[in-house]
Formats: sequence, C-alpha cells, structure tokens
Amino acid sequence: MGIYVNPGNDNFNMVVHSKIYVDKTGLIEYTNGVIGTEQRWVCVSRPRRFGKSIAAEMLTAYYGKGCDSSKLFQLYMIAGTENFEKHLNQYDVIHLDITDFRRPGDNSGDMLRRINKEVIAELRKVYPGILREDEENLPYALACLNESARAEFVFIIDEWDAIFREKKSDLTEQKEYVELLRGLFKGSASKKFIKLAYLTGILPVKKYGTESALNNFYEFTMINPKSLSKYVGFTEDEVRSLCKKYDMDYEEMKRWYDGYSFRKMKHIYNPNSVVQAILMQEYDSYWSKTETYESLKNYISMNFDGLKDAVVRVLVGETCKVNTDSFENDVTSFKSRDDVLTVLIHLGYLAYDRDRREVYIPNEEIRSAFSNAVQKSDWSPVARAIQLSERLLEATWRMDCDAVAKGIGQVHMSNISMLAYNDENALSCVITLAYYNAVNDYIMRREMPAGKGYADVVFIPRRYSDKPTMIVELKYGKSAKEAIRQIKDREYVKGVEGCEGKVLLVGVNYERETKEYECLIEEWDKKDRVGIE
Repeated sequence: MGIYVNPGNDNFNMVVHSKIYVDKTGLIEYTNGVIGTEQRWVCVSRPRRFGKSIAAEMLTAYYGKGCDSSKLFQLYMIAGTENFEKHLNQYDVIHLDITDFRRPGDNSGDMLRRINKEVIAELRKVYPGILREDEENLPYALACLNESARAEFVFIIDEWDAIFREKKSDLTEQKEYVELLRGLFKGSASKKFIKLAYLTGILPVKKYGTESALNNFYEFTMINPKSLSKYVGFTEDEVRSLCKKYDMDYEEMKRWYDGYSFRKMKHIYNPNSVVQAILMQEYDSYWSKTETYESLKNYISMNFDGLKDAVVRVLVGETCKVNTDSFENDVTSFKSRDDVLTVLIHLGYLAYDRDRREVYIPNEEIRSAFSNAVQKSDWSPVARAIQLSERLLEATWRMDCDAVAKGIGQVHMSNISMLAYNDENALSCVITLAYYNAVNDYIMRREMPAGKGYADVVFIPRRYSDKPTMIVELKYGKSAKEAIRQIKDREYVKGVEGCEGKVLLVGVNYERETKEYECLIEEWDKKDRVGIE
C-alpha cells in the first residue's frame, strides 16, 4: 500500500469503529452505477465538516486494490446490493487530498510539481519498469500505464478546490492546476485510463467565462445535490434514530442543526454538529467553532448594493431572492450581492430553496454565527439592536409600554432601509430584529394561524422556559388599542397551541406622520381572564 496509490482501508476502518457512525455506503451504489460510463465524472461539493473526507475514505477503502474490505462493509447497506462484490477492491485507486501537498514557503508551482513527482514515484513501485525515470507529467504517466499494462484507475481528489480558496491571488498556479485536471479528466487518453473520477470540495468546478473548466463532470452541489441529497448530511430519520439511541431531545436537535432542504430530501442536518452534540451531551455551535466567523464577517461586509439589506432580512428570519447562476465558483470573482449570497450557500452559512430561488438562515447554529459576525462588523445599528433586544424583552415582560415603544422606535430609525415600503409586513421585520434574542426563550411565529385569523407575531415559550406567551399585533397609522381589540375579537389566544398560564397581548402601532411608535400591553390569564373586557 502507498500513501496516494492504493492507500488501503485503515482510515475508513477507524471511521466505522467510532462511537457514532451513520451508514452512508449507499453512495457507493451510485458510483457503482456510473463507473466505466460517460457519467463516471463526479464532483460533489459540500461545506466543511459535512462528511466529504469520510466519503472519500469510504470509496478508497471499497475500490482500492491491496486490501480486503469485504468484512469492513459487510454490515452496511452496500453489502446487500447486486454489484457489491463485482467492484470490491478491484481497481488501482489514486487518492489525493490537495491540502497534503502544501508546504510552508512554497513558491508558485511547487505544489503541482510535488503532486506529479510523488504520485509518479508510487506508480513506479506498483508498475515497475514501465515509466521513464525522468517522467514528470502525471496524465502522460497514467496514459503510458494504460497503454502498456491496461491499467485503469479510480481517481479520488479530496479538497479539490483548496488552491482556489487558499491561493486566491496566485492565478498562474490556479491555471496550471486546472490544466493538470484537464489532462487527468478531460483529454481523450483519460477516457481510457480513468474508470471513475470523484472530486469533492467546498466549491463546484471553477468557471471561466460562462463554462466550467471541466464541463464533463456531473456536479452535485448545495444549490442542487440531485439524487445525492441524502448524502449531504444526516437525514431526519437518521437523526431521530440517534436521538432515541442516545437520549437526546429531538426538537432541540432540529432547532440547532436542521434546515438544509432539497427537492428530494426536505430535512438535512449538519452531521458534524449532530455527532458533537451527542458526544458532549449538549447543544452548541460546534460547526461554527471549527472556523472563526472572520470569513463570514468579511463576506457580508462587502460593498455591494442590497447586500446589507439581504443579510438583515435573513437575520430576522425572512427569505431573500437570489440569482445563483452568475457565480464563477471561486472566492475572488464577486460582482454582485448575489455572488456573495451564493458563496455563502456553498459554505453552508445559508440554505437555498431552489423552487423559490430564495436563501435563508437554516438553524440556530448558523444564526449564532451571523449574530457574532454582525456584532463584530461595522454594522453598528444592527449590532446595537441585537445587543438591546434583551432589554426590550424585559421591558415587555414587566409591561412597560413606554420603554417598549421607545426601544422599537430606536431599532426602526437605526435600520430605516428595512422599511423600503411602509406596511405591517415591514413592521414585522422591525419587531423581529428588535426581539432578536427572544429565540433563546421562545419559538417565534410570524403570520401564525390563530383563532379567527392570523396573528402578526407570536412568541411561544420553549418547553424549558417559564416566560409568558406573547401575541403581538401590528398596526400602521391606527392605534395600539385597536391592535389589542383585534387580538381579543379574533380570539388569537385560543388558537395558540400549548398556550398555558400567563399570556401578554402586545399592541403596537406606527404613526407615519410623527414617525413614532405606540405600545399597549395587557395580560390575559386563562384562569382569572385578566384583561378581558
């Protein structure tokens, strides 16, 4: 076994013998279906810590010669498929993690020369006496081995896009790297010596102009993972099973780590965070702690028209339209706010609804990352609103109407661009930002069906919270008293499921002429019906 050529199954063996392993060997059934066909060029892009390297190790263990992986896979899904034994350990596998070829102090081109040199050196050991000693071109070496020994290869590249993310300004090396990939995967000779090519990284294949540099690849991305959507992360059934096995609260797991949704799979969870939460027996922002929020802060602070408004809207729980088509699949060629939003989809900071072409923040873990990034950026009005939201909550709980009206007004005036149009829907954005930290104690629902209509904003206490339910009705150019009357007349309280004990009715009115808010808060207790006329 070598380091790069047929490296064996030890790494995947450690994975499956970890405390928590979720069977994703169904991916092999897909690759078995395309191996040796025109669809054998596969590029899978996912965010960091979403299981990309584990999948690469799994495919290496399954296809690679020099080891026997029959027992390793025997207990898993793939073992029950028709072609399991047909392809098991039948191919020379070349497995490269591009990050392994970096060295401190490298000059431009050193990494690529190292890839060619080190892989060819191992190929000489597997196929002695065929390659010239001075051969330094990997695609040509593979073509020679195919011609002389009928050798065919399964090529697996992990972190294929590392050079575009980590050497952003070295355009020369980037182009040379793309040429290496073209030689490996797009030349006429490669059709003979490549049995399967599997690339995995964070970004899709780099575009030059309107076309991909490797347009023969079938891409499975965070924009559209197609038939491989259940391998992006953990599915709902998988997480339910883990929560039951390890006695974890499924609803909290869902709140923290769910939210990625695709046409073929509506609920996908961040796999690394789910595993960490189980191992630590505590919900926290594990994924966002693996990398500082500095990169997120840099992206959302870019000077593109509409970007800040878009970020504020997703921050308060709304969706935002985005055109993902213009993105060039790198981290430097940004031309618009849509390019920034698209890279955040690929990085996992935003989820994407392909049918609606909208982005949104998927879960509490990512919401926390955005909150940290905003508060450390130069977005002082938004950061100020987040910091003051706890005070606004406390003022609401103690029914201090003047303090609530003043606090909401401050958020509104500081973030006036959110009110590009003046209506109650826009006001609900202001309310959501003003009560940003309520998510710690509440489940917040906007336009919630309740009683004989739809309540504008409802704050439902979480199971562990002792805070009162809050029903907020918004008015524009009317009165807070009228808002309270509507809550009562339409019996919104009756429509709030699980509404127990203390309920606060909060009426808010915005007067356009004076640009002032008015607030009225009443208490409704189911037992003594305080506040009911």
